[in-house]
Amino acid sequence: MRKRTAIIDIGSNSVRFVVYDGTARLPAILFNEKVMAGLGKHLADTGAIAADSLALARGALARFARLAREMRVNELRTVATAAVREASNGGELVRAAEALGLRVELLSGEQEAMAAGMGVLSAIPEADGIVGDLGGGSLELVRVVAGTVTDRISFPLGVLRIGAIRKQGEDALARTVSKLIEDAGWAGRGAGIPFYLVGGSWRSLARLDIHLSGYPLPVAHQYAIPLGRIRELGRTLEGLSRAELKAIPDLSSGRLPTLGDATALLIEVLGVLGSTETIVSAYGLREGLLFARLLPEQRQRDPLIEAAREEGARLGRFAEHGDLLDAWIAPLFTDEPSEIARLRHAACLLADVGWNANPEFRAERGAEIALHGHWVGIDAAGRAILSQTLYTALGGAMASPDPLGLLAAPEALQRARLWGLAIRLGQRLSGGVAGPIKRSRVAIEQGALILSLKGADVALYSEAVEKRHKALANAMALDIAFER
Repeated sequence: MRKRTAIIDIGSNSVRFVVYDGTARLPAILFNEKVMAGLGKHLADTGAIAADSLALARGALARFARLAREMRVNELRTVATAAVREASNGGELVRAAEALGLRVELLSGEQEAMAAGMGVLSAIPEADGIVGDLGGGSLELVRVVAGTVTDRISFPLGVLRIGAIRKQGEDALARTVSKLIEDAGWAGRGAGIPFYLVGGSWRSLARLDIHLSGYPLPVAHQYAIPLGRIRELGRTLEGLSRAELKAIPDLSSGRLPTLGDATALLIEVLGVLGSTETIVSAYGLREGLLFARLLPEQRQRDPLIEAAREEGARLGRFAEHGDLLDAWIAPLFTDEPSEIARLRHAACLLADVGWNANPEFRAERGAEIALHGHWVGIDAAGRAILSQTLYTALGGAMASPDPLGLLAAPEALQRARLWGLAIRLGQRLSGGVAGPIKRSRVAIEQGALILSLKGADVALYSEAVEKRHKALANAMALDIAFER
């Protein structure tokens, strides 16, 4: 059994248990459960965690500690944030956790901010902007750039506090946010750079927009929402009933009571920072805690490539084939910038994921895995490009299944089709094993697509291989040439 790591996150709004398995650079989520305990919901009024919230949290901790043992978790980490840190009776919950054998790390606001920033960098390595991590008790702002966390700060602006502030008057929230951010020297620091949204409340806002706008990809990670649209959503929320909100797929009912407050806060924060674009990050504090423990060399690995390699090895027949296949077809696409070439590499690593599906549905299976897989370090257009590549490689020919045409440009999908045909040629020639790929080559020379085989490998050039050779050459407007 591979090493399993788990985190119990005792937040101000929810207590969550997440079990991770897989590669260190991008561990897969094996199990994820939360209890909306609301530890911080009365904190501003009483200074203490309410008795019913404590009871919910204790029950959640007992269940999660037991599950961790049953799942044979190798390393369990328990962290607590603003509510436990600030509540007069926070120590009571810590003692209850310790009685269950859990050692609680009480994170400071700065540690929360650092972890949130690291979480975004683990999923979006090129991130250059300000991370906003909205929890129940606090809001952390973090500047990320060039793969590092620089400035960070924590404010008492958790979503469970916002309702009380708004009740103080129409402009109370605007005044509070402005004073806190300006006094901290952060005003205007978001001008010209994106604001990365972390936290369940803001992810729920993205899911609401995905639903209302009819966006064709139900994946919140790296979903972008401009400030103008956020203002529209704020007005829309005022007119939606709780029943209407509960009917929206994937919108957590536990977030509904505070969704309006989270949206109002976001509008004010963006205004003071000067940011006009937001990008959702599915990764935050918990993933940042894991990422921070990696060696520098591990952090620098591409999360998309790591995940694709893991998935390809799990679902494919020959684990080494993807990297070899990418190197084999690369001479046909020498004009590609690195950010495009990495998508081709990921597609090659995933090229065999549909082999065990019904032959009539292999193309659809590959397309679905690419489009809806648990990938990070990739946006919606990149997912569509991966999906088109696998669809073509697995026999879907040159068609573009829905909704790919709505997510990526026509020229990008056309390039993906060529990748798919090249992959299809390599797989047919080699039978999916390493030797023939290592000993052969494809190249473009003098207007022809040349396939070179030597010695006994010439026997591999069958009618089926020739058919795929011609299909790729025709798609690239090249002649066909076989070199032996």
